[in-house]
Amino acid sequence: MENIKSYINANKDRFLNELIALLKIPSISADSAYKNDVLKSAEFVRDSLKEAGCDNVEICETEGYPIVYGDKTIDPNLPTILVYGHYDVQPADPLELWDSSPFEPVIKNTDLHPEGAIFARGACDDKGQMYMHVKALEFMTSTNQLPCNVKFMIEGEEEVGSSSLSTFVKENQEKLANDVILISDTGMIAKDIPSITTGLRGLSYVEVEVTGPNRDLHSGLYGGAVANPINVLTKMIATFHDENNHITIPGFYDKVEELSRQERDDMAKAPFSLTNYKAALDIDAVYGEEGYTTNERNSIRPTLDVNGIWGGYTGEGAKTVIASKAFAKISMRLVPNQDWNEITNLFKVHFENIAPKGVTVKITPHHGGQGYVTPTNSIGYKAASKAYETTFGKTPIPQRSGGSIPIVSLFEKELKSKTILMGFGLDSDAIHSPNEHFGIFNYLKGIETIPLFYKYFTELKAK
Repeated sequence: MENIKSYINANKDRFLNELIALLKIPSISADSAYKNDVLKSAEFVRDSLKEAGCDNVEICETEGYPIVYGDKTIDPNLPTILVYGHYDVQPADPLELWDSSPFEPVIKNTDLHPEGAIFARGACDDKGQMYMHVKALEFMTSTNQLPCNVKFMIEGEEEVGSSSLSTFVKENQEKLANDVILISDTGMIAKDIPSITTGLRGLSYVEVEVTGPNRDLHSGLYGGAVANPINVLTKMIATFHDENNHITIPGFYDKVEELSRQERDDMAKAPFSLTNYKAALDIDAVYGEEGYTTNERNSIRPTLDVNGIWGGYTGEGAKTVIASKAFAKISMRLVPNQDWNEITNLFKVHFENIAPKGVTVKITPHHGGQGYVTPTNSIGYKAASKAYETTFGKTPIPQRSGGSIPIVSLFEKELKSKTILMGFGLDSDAIHSPNEHFGIFNYLKGIETIPLFYKYFTELKAK
């Protein structure tokens, strides 16, 4: 496309300032205290889509947070690309581990990003990557180079399970009709090694509660005589993995997809340094399921992790009590063919079966989603590959991600179209963690690459 680099260079400061303004809004969907901020973020996205060139833009109310929809149709006979993203963000806790305020974005130079990176919650996941698409549209409309039709669907509940999106998609199939879905909520291998995500893991997220006595008890008067829910819960959790770090829930692996030796060998061709991996995390050894490499463990194998555990007294000083209750939040990342509802039920049955006498247990499913694998021989994949080749000067590497975007499988089921995952983040961006950031190089490279996907997809579709 003509003048794309010069357009980006001429508007670089504005592109950064607009993103910074969006990042200042603490749109934390998990915490109701931030409801007004989440709604404010939706309004920001609405206004940005209008300014970028969408003809029809609306905030669609749901039972939860609204979905921002926008479209621009130049010719009904041309292909339509549906862009999905989200404007909500993860909580910023623990705040004390941030080097700067999570909602006061700062640009800092780093060894990896000598040209600067934006540090803020949501910088990469997903405000920065979502906003690349808004600015890419602006370029195409303002220079009269939009080659096809475009629709946007930007939601505010991705970080809490996208519960309202499912209903919205089912009830608006004609409105959302498309030829391909484009998402940037993933990453690439390195700044100079582009990659296209071809697989996502599913997710089952549950909360467990173990109850012992009807109230907190004095640990001297009652210790050793009644079940301590915290002790019991930690013992139960300790049984979830065997000595080979294999998950012990009966039936858990029954439908796990086993990749062929050739597929695993192809995965191993992706550049990866175990030394650098350990150094970046400040660990002296890796950990995981016996018989699999680090990259296999975090992408093509299912997992079970405790995400939080609490109970009893955790304030300053001492309080000698046996807690009445203990709690934990547990996530299970799943691979294709594992149904998240089935896995949730298997977990529930197992957890109830291993509970000892003296306590009662309660399992509360929160949210989940199916895994997804996208083919590499589709027009969408070929267009994405060609776009990366043009801007990076090298062919992108297909790779499976360990992360989950539960609605991707829903899109294919309800809208009958494939999803292309063009991510520009890096593993080092610290998404969901303190000091999340997004490289300015990556942000601008996304704006440069996305319009080329539109161009090549339209050309390939016409053949």
